Amino acid sequence: RRREEVAAAEEEEEVEETPQEKKLRLAKLYLEQLRRHEEEERAEEEEEDVAFLRDPVGERLREDVLEQKGRLQRLVAKDVQPPDPASIRVLRGHQQPVTCLVISPDDKFIFSAAKDGSIIKWEVESGKKLCMVPGGKKGTEGQHMGHTAHVLCMAISSDGKYLATGDRNKLILVWEAATCKRLYTFTGHRDAVSGLSFQKGTHQLYSASHDRSVKVWNVAENAYVETLFGHQDIITGLDSLSRECCVTSGGRDSTVRVWKIPEESQLIFYGHQGSIDCIQLINEEHMVSGADDGSIALWGLAKKKPLAVVRQSHGTQGTHNLQQPYWVSAVAAFRNSDLVATGSHSGSVRLWKCGEGFRKLEHLSDVPLVGFINSLKFSAAGDFLVAGVGQEHRLGRWWKVKEAKNSICIIPLKHRAG
Repeated sequence: RRREEVAAAEEEEEVEETPQEKKLRLAKLYLEQLRRHEEEERAEEEEEDVAFLRDPVGERLREDVLEQKGRLQRLVAKDVQPPDPASIRVLRGHQQPVTCLVISPDDKFIFSAAKDGSIIKWEVESGKKLCMVPGGKKGTEGQHMGHTAHVLCMAISSDGKYLATGDRNKLILVWEAATCKRLYTFTGHRDAVSGLSFQKGTHQLYSASHDRSVKVWNVAENAYVETLFGHQDIITGLDSLSRECCVTSGGRDSTVRVWKIPEESQLIFYGHQGSIDCIQLINEEHMVSGADDGSIALWGLAKKKPLAVVRQSHGTQGTHNLQQPYWVSAVAAFRNSDLVATGSHSGSVRLWKCGEGFRKLEHLSDVPLVGFINSLKFSAAGDFLVAGVGQEHRLGRWWKVKEAKNSICIIPLKHRAG
């Protein structure tokens, strides 16, 4: 179309024009057309954006596409105000250290478990216990509804239907989340079950164990699917999102692994010096891990080495010549954002911002909490953070923080308005 307009303009030309003038005039004409074209495009884009604003479904779909590609990043960290310690709600119910917790997908309930084998369902708004499954004595598995050993991990399906819990006694129990009724028992691991996660949007469950294997289960069909091997030491943590893959932290083999389930392949990542004790995916392409050498690391799935590492992330303990970093015992990520939280027994939960395309971790603020932070989870809406606190570390009894309360702490997060 532009060529035709230029040609037409040439035909209308009077002969008196010098070649120089002609060049100049045509250049101006061309620039004018470009400007008009750009304006039209901009107007169209603005219309589309307005349509998206009017169309929450369209916006949701666009977010879903970005989320799948690992490109959705809500930049919220800079607006999170340092939490007010006075606003923290403490829920008491477990007799022994809380080891793990999950929040229901609608942010209305918290499920927590402890070393005494008990499981509690809490209502977030009131802080009330809605149901409690007590732990039993070892050897009473047959007649007992719940666990008879330390519960080490739990997961809830993304539709909120199933809750899975794993214990030191090699068992995985599957519950109906609404009623706390026990549905199935999965056996097969040869040592403590230390990590559980449902693939988002499915009832496929991944489990990790101290027996160094990852197992795949179909919960809806009460079925075992397969086992994956590779870690050289106990697996300490596991997480997954919507892709058919999961990530694990491998304790003293100092590796993080990404398991691609359909291909039965794994990617191995190196970066921590100590035992890697916890891991969480931030989005489909990035994850955060914590180790007992006090370091936290940010990873991109495309790179075998960490994108960012913070050493001694919770400071050090002990005297001058015997200083040890505080172990990182829990990490959490507010999904698809730049906000991360870490826990230790240093007396505080720390909030961090992932900067420069996940190549930097900046310390934002501290939330004072006494005891071992054994589990951390952000609510789906990002308006609160839940910590599972115990007098001991979830995996052992190396130290005891006597003044700590075995409890669930709900930390409200206030965001500064845009």
